[in-house]
Amino acid sequence: MNIVLISAILPVVLLLIFIYRKDKNDPEPIGKLLLTFFVGCLSVLPASLLESLLMPLAPSAARFPVLNGIFDGYLVAGFSEELCKLLLLMWVIWRSPQFDEYFDGIVYAVYLSLGFACVENVSYVFGSADALSTAFMRGILAVPAHFLFAVAMGYYLSLAKFDPAGRRRHLLHAFLYPMLLHGTYDALLMVSSNLSAGSGDENTVAALVCSVLFVIFVVFDIRLWRRGMKRIKTMQQRSRQQGFNRLRPFDGFTWNV
Repeated sequence: MNIVLISAILPVVLLLIFIYRKDKNDPEPIGKLLLTFFVGCLSVLPASLLESLLMPLAPSAARFPVLNGIFDGYLVAGFSEELCKLLLLMWVIWRSPQFDEYFDGIVYAVYLSLGFACVENVSYVFGSADALSTAFMRGILAVPAHFLFAVAMGYYLSLAKFDPAGRRRHLLHAFLYPMLLHGTYDALLMVSSNLSAGSGDENTVAALVCSVLFVIFVVFDIRLWRRGMKRIKTMQQRSRQQGFNRLRPFDGFTWNV
């Protein structure tokens, strides 16, 4: 297999294995996971269409580099991609009998989001003049970012599924939190990229701002990972408790209820 293709899909495969191994209480059927991943691959199409409708509305990058980066990060990328992912995720799993414990929301959200990330990553890598360098950078940044946005989405989607009283609020959070995380992530990179393209006397100021944005980005990325791992651990614990609560002792026997 082409080394470039391997480098593009390997981070996706590793994260898929990682989250599958975390689902220890009641692992999801492989067929359902593959279907969810495939739907994630297809989610690139509606997201790209929505992005193409929003991009012409963006402020000029040359005249308004900060506003352009914020618009592209939050609305073009964050809003479009996370909305399409969430709608398709709900279509695939909301009424599915396999969605029967808290951790499932995270597992299915990750599989769908990494389907999206796989297609996006392959297109970026093969469209780059330096494919291996692009694959490396996206493998340690962009692909894991999609994974972490999905953890947030799945976390709140599970709360919506198993907490009917707060369903509307949790569904809103299932979209809002990934969108804001995605938007912040992309906006930091896009604003930095726009400013670095400045010329003349702006170069010194732009370089300083880009350095500050890089530090903010690193701190944000670390906090994103910490929060994501905490959400995974929380839902693992809830799933274990959920499974325990299904077993009720009665007269020396254990009944499933």
